[in-house]
Amino acid sequence: RRLRALTERPPEGSVPAQFLTLSPQSRHAIAVDASRSRLYLFENQTPSGHTGAPKLKLLGDYYISVGLLGIEKQVEGDKRTPLGVYYITSSLNPDSLPDLYGVGALPINYPNPLDLQRGKTGSGIWLHGTPREQFVRAPQASDGCVVLSNPDLDRLLGTVRVRTTPVVIAPELHWVQPEALDDERQRFEATLKAWREAKGLGDLQQLRGFYSSRFQNQGRTLAQWWPKVEGEVRAANGSRGVELKDLSLLRWRDQQDTMVVTFGEVPIGQTRGATKRQYWALENEQWKIFFEGTP
Repeated sequence: RRLRALTERPPEGSVPAQFLTLSPQSRHAIAVDASRSRLYLFENQTPSGHTGAPKLKLLGDYYISVGLLGIEKQVEGDKRTPLGVYYITSSLNPDSLPDLYGVGALPINYPNPLDLQRGKTGSGIWLHGTPREQFVRAPQASDGCVVLSNPDLDRLLGTVRVRTTPVVIAPELHWVQPEALDDERQRFEATLKAWREAKGLGDLQQLRGFYSSRFQNQGRTLAQWWPKVEGEVRAANGSRGVELKDLSLLRWRDQQDTMVVTFGEVPIGQTRGATKRQYWALENEQWKIFFEGTP
């Protein structure tokens, strides 16, 4: 697999198909191809205010190991690595970790809202290093984490930022030219614009139509969450609406089509607002929100 990585390179200028657009706030992005035991690190060169295809530069790619029993994690202790769109949540001091984890660890937000919808369990999924007397591990050798050599993890530790760095873990990455994602992105952005306009106008009936009946946030159903939405709409009453800044769209496709959406929700005329993350699912050919919260 290490030799294949040298001879079978991603096409020049291509990006993984999950990255529809990426906010400049995400200075880097990571994609893992489990079939190739490979992690790809990108620098996000998308300029501020840019809309459209992401401008990603491949900085490097590294050999990785995944779970002893492979991928598609379902339950605690199954020794599998999860698949999906995640974000790095913190950076752990190696001095507080056993030698097993090498020079450090970058936890990700497994289980994410999609995982929770599907009843998946478990925790403690990290990108981490190897024991100091070991250079790398076999392709399937962890308890579910993504494991790099210590020099490679050092590169990540010195590069990526917590909270804003997305991590896509896929069975196999599909590489495309960024412009090939334009149609998908524009179709979804039309739906997102309609959601924003309904909220800005205070049209609660129309707004509710954008939310899935299976909406869930920390055990709260849509009915239990809706007063919060109504409160936000009332608080903005009299304003000229809201705009979405620093938009990131990451698409995940398996048995269901999902969009992970992060943005700043800023009242028009102001410069700052709350950062939000939504998960949308394609239900009967319509995009619906099944999670809404903060990153």
